Amino acid sequence: MSSRPCVSAMEIDDQNSIASDQINYPKFPVNVLQLLKSAQMQHGLRFGDYARYRRYCTARLRRLYKSLKFTHGRGKYTKKSISASTVTEVRFLHLVLYTSERAWSHAMEKKTLPDGPNARQRSYLIGRLRKAVKWATLFQELCATKGDSRTSLEAEAYASYMKGNLLFEQDQHWDIALKCFKSARAVYEELGKYGDLENQVLCRERVEELEPSIRYCLHKIGDSKLQTSDLAHIGEMEGPAMDLFKSKLEAVMAEARSQQAASMTEFHWLGHRFPISNAKTRVAILKAQELEKDISGPAADSLPAEKKLVIFDKIFAAYNEARSCIRNDLATTGNSENMKDDLSGLDKAIGAVLGQRTIERNQLLVSMAKSKLTKVRDDKNERVTKPEELVRLYDLLLQNTSDLSDLVSSGRDRKPEEVTFAEECELKSFVFRAERCFYLAKSYSLAGKRAEAYALYSRARSLVDTALKKLQSLSNTDQIIVKELKMLYNDCRSNSCIEHATGIMEEEKAPENLSKKISNISLTGNDKKVEKLLMEKLDNYESAVGDPTTKSVPRIEAFPPAFQSVPRNPIVLDLAYNSIEFPSLENRMKKDKKGFISRLWG
Repeated sequence: MSSRPCVSAMEIDDQNSIASDQINYPKFPVNVLQLLKSAQMQHGLRFGDYARYRRYCTARLRRLYKSLKFTHGRGKYTKKSISASTVTEVRFLHLVLYTSERAWSHAMEKKTLPDGPNARQRSYLIGRLRKAVKWATLFQELCATKGDSRTSLEAEAYASYMKGNLLFEQDQHWDIALKCFKSARAVYEELGKYGDLENQVLCRERVEELEPSIRYCLHKIGDSKLQTSDLAHIGEMEGPAMDLFKSKLEAVMAEARSQQAASMTEFHWLGHRFPISNAKTRVAILKAQELEKDISGPAADSLPAEKKLVIFDKIFAAYNEARSCIRNDLATTGNSENMKDDLSGLDKAIGAVLGQRTIERNQLLVSMAKSKLTKVRDDKNERVTKPEELVRLYDLLLQNTSDLSDLVSSGRDRKPEEVTFAEECELKSFVFRAERCFYLAKSYSLAGKRAEAYALYSRARSLVDTALKKLQSLSNTDQIIVKELKMLYNDCRSNSCIEHATGIMEEEKAPENLSKKISNISLTGNDKKVEKLLMEKLDNYESAVGDPTTKSVPRIEAFPPAFQSVPRNPIVLDLAYNSIEFPSLENRMKKDKKGFISRLWG
């Protein structure tokens, strides 16, 4: 049964026909919110897959129609309406509810298309939302008659939520949409005070999901003091109820950026001013600059690291979009050399800013890794950082700094700002090399290689000393960086002393440990898992005794030796006698001569 003919063919009675059927009927309980939340999370909406959820609703309706024997016939189509007298069991209420959900999920499927719905798809989307409101209203009216008091309240909240979604998408009657959302919120707040713990949690989650839509309606009406830039912080929640709001919010933010970008004519970078003629480039740059305020503003310290990483990804996407627009303009520009120079300079400037943000993001990853380096693993699923991972991150930072320095130094007439920026890149390179050398020494130390670790700690200390001298030569010295470098210098010095002392102790104890290990050599050993015996590795130069990483006791040879097959004298048996056919010897035997009479009688 397809979804569209089923919905268009259903005939819904109006309020008068339902009111006339209000007699004494049994009351059916339906936990609407819990039922829908479970179905949504299990069938696609956990990952925003509305197409999968719509297919589930269609299959669920097909099973309900068949089990209730409420089909519309195979040959000639016969319309069947649903009224209070039709509802003889709770599955009829499920039938109406899932029909509304199918129409709503179909609308949301069009809403969440990658490029957004076009004019035709938007018209279809509004039609599906109207159909969802129609079935939700019928569900509310049927539950008022056939459901218990709690079911009636939940159905009322569901219908109000669907009406609010329709008006929200139509961009009209914001006061009515506000009333619908507030009515649904009031019902869920009241229902969240009763019932089991799971139901209370679901009601509170729905209240939190409705709050941004209410605040947005207030903003459109003008009763809120929210600014357009503050709306972006409202839509950080997740859930099916937030998808309509997020799409609307993105449209509003894009409109606000386009209005603000009209006054943005130049891009300033290291003393250069590059004109921006393309409106899409201006909007993309403005979006990236707004996101940069979130990670560098006063509220940046309170943001968790995971959210900062998400913001960095959005910044990269915005700057890459701007560079794509610039390169398209370069491809379509004529022979105007001045225009090409301006676009090339703008592309270079945005590439440099993108490189700076990449370094900041990798530094954030380094700080996250450092916090887990010395952390004791309390949870089995928690992953502890190894020094090798920090070495890899500092390799990335060195590569990013080198690329950025090459990009800045590639110009012919450099301004003082560019020269200062190149010096800062060189200083960062020294700091990153020192940090990398320090954690590389840590990895060697954990491997038990004391001489290598001591040499690397000494090298790191000399790099830190060079970086500190360069910092002192600068006029505006960052005291935080100086403090961190001094701490790193002290760490290098203390760790090199520790490695030196540990190496001397191991050197002193080496003969004793070697004698102990030789005395512990087993002929057979008790270890079952042994790679090779010592007698089998005589041609390989491998230390089996003095290696500190060796855990198992070395074994010389397997004892007692295994049985081997040895040759012996053959056993001769006369086995062929019975199979030999000897020649006949009758011709050699002596024959008796007989007379004539004996021949006759013989």
